[in-house]
Amino acid sequence: MKFTKMQGCGNDYVYVNGFTEKVPAEQKPELVRKLSDRHFGIGGDGVIFINPAEEADFEMEMYNADGSRSEMCGNGIRCVAKYVYDKGLTDAEHISIVSAGKIKYLDLTIEGKTETSRGSVRMVRVNMGSPILTPEQIPVRCAAEAQQAVQVPIEVAGQTYYMTCVSMGNPHAVVFMDHVADLAIEQVGPHFEHHAAFPNRTNTEFVEVIDRQHVFMRVWERGTGETLACGTGCCATAVACVLNGLTDTEITVQVLGGALQIKWDREQDLVYMTGPAEIVFDGEVDVP
Repeated sequence: MKFTKMQGCGNDYVYVNGFTEKVPAEQKPELVRKLSDRHFGIGGDGVIFINPAEEADFEMEMYNADGSRSEMCGNGIRCVAKYVYDKGLTDAEHISIVSAGKIKYLDLTIEGKTETSRGSVRMVRVNMGSPILTPEQIPVRCAAEAQQAVQVPIEVAGQTYYMTCVSMGNPHAVVFMDHVADLAIEQVGPHFEHHAAFPNRTNTEFVEVIDRQHVFMRVWERGTGETLACGTGCCATAVACVLNGLTDTEITVQVLGGALQIKWDREQDLVYMTGPAEIVFDGEVDVP
C-alpha cells in the first residue's frame, strides 16, 4: 500500500489515497494501530484516508493512533489540502473537505506557481466553522443550568482545575495555568481524557497566556497522548481565551511543533485557522 507521511506543526499522520488504495472498513482500526506505531510501523499520531465525497470535493477519514475514529483534525485537514493539490487530484485553490459529516472550506496559498509549473501548497487557511459551547453538544457533563462550560471546576486525580469546554467538531477542555512547560502532562492528561465528565472522552489543552496576542499551549489528545500540535485545540484555545477575557479575537497559538494563527470572527461566529502543511516522505508498506 502506498502512503505519504505529512505533518503540520509536528502533528504527523500517515496519509492514504482512498481513491486508489482500498482497505476494508473492518480492517482499518488494526491497520491504523500498526502503521502509527513509532517503533514497529511508520509512526504517526494516526492515519488519515483521503476519499471521494459526494457532498464536498474530498472526504477526510481520520483515525487516532489507537485505532479509534476522530471527527476532526485541524492540522490533518490542512495536510489533506496540500496532498490533493500537490498530488494533482485538484487544480482548485479553494476546496471543500468533509469529515464526519461536517464540511470545511479551505483556501490554499500556492508557492512557485508559474506558466509552466503549478507550484505547491505552502500555507492553508481553514474556515473551521462555529464553536459549539452548549455543554450537552460538546459533550461535557456539568451543572444542568449551565449554558456554557466556562471556568467550571473539575476534580482530576485529587486536584481541582478550572476548565472551559469547547467543541470544534471534537471535544476540548481548555485549562489555563502558569508554567505549562513544566507540566507533567503524561500523568494528568489521561485522567482528563477518561474523566466521567466527558462521555466521548476529551482533548485537553493546558494554556499559558503570554499577552493579548500570544499564548503557549500543550495538548493531550484522546486516543494518542501528547502531540506537538492540535489544530482544533488551538481553535478551542482561542475561543476559550476570548470567553475568559484573556486575549484579543486574533492570536498566535504557540505549540511544541510551531505556531498557528487563529481568528474568531465574532460577527460571523466563525473560527479561522492558518498554518503550514508539509510532506515528509512517500513510501510503500506491505499490508497483510
